[in-house]
Amino acid sequence: MAEAAQSRVQNAIKDFINTIDRSKLRGYERSMHLCAAECCEDSTATVEDVHRCVEKCQVPTQRAQQYVQSELERFQEALSRCVLSCQDDVKDKVGPNTSEQEIRKYRGEFENCAIACCDKNIGKLPVLMDKMKDAFKAGAL
Repeated sequence: MAEAAQSRVQNAIKDFINTIDRSKLRGYERSMHLCAAECCEDSTATVEDVHRCVEKCQVPTQRAQQYVQSELERFQEALSRCVLSCQDDVKDKVGPNTSEQEIRKYRGEFENCAIACCDKNIGKLPVLMDKMKDAFKAGAL
């Protein structure tokens, strides 16, 4: 069951990344490459001028990618904190004299808690998507 929840999280993140890439990041990348190509059209420019121009073209794309990356890292951290909290709750119940039957029970409790964390965080992805789209739309990047 835990593997299925982990797989759901991975698939949800993969779909999320593909959606944000198609809807926002590719436009940035296209603009970056067109801008860089224009930098190369000036036959009178020095090598340094062309490199500086190309680097300037890359800034919006890099900023957008860093924003997406930082939001995904925050998502992963929240999921990890939730699972760690589940782990702490179970560890508090286990002592040196805990029977194998109780350990199995607690392992099940942990797994159910971790699955709930996965489902809860997957449920937050649409809100995160809206937040990111609003940030892109507002030109905050």
